[in-house]
Amino acid sequence: MFQLTAIYLTSAILGIMFFFSFVVAPVTFTTLNEENARKFIRNIFPYYYKVNLVISIFVTLIFVFIETFHLDFFLILSVAILFALSNYVLMPLINKYRDNNQDKKFKLSHFISVIINFLQMVILIIILI
Repeated sequence: MFQLTAIYLTSAILGIMFFFSFVVAPVTFTTLNEENARKFIRNIFPYYYKVNLVISIFVTLIFVFIETFHLDFFLILSVAILFALSNYVLMPLINKYRDNNQDKKFKLSHFISVIINFLQMVILIIILI
């Protein structure tokens, strides 16, 4: 039962990530003007990261509870760590660089966040197969 719950929650994280990446973000930038899109993205990203962080921590704790420390445990743990890193380190840097018109640093840090997001999706797919 707990292992099935872990699979469902892992699927939920992946679904949230796909929806956000392929629906929310593109629609935001095609629907809202730049100023409002920026405000919206700055407000929704922390929720995105925190919700996925909480779910991934919960999945990690399920593995601890059922004493299953195989590859999936370490993969979901890495996903959780990357959500925390993205939310608490990378997002503040991205916002700071954007606010201070540090374009090169902004583009690099944003690119890193995109790579992390993609890597997390790949890891979640690996866990689910």
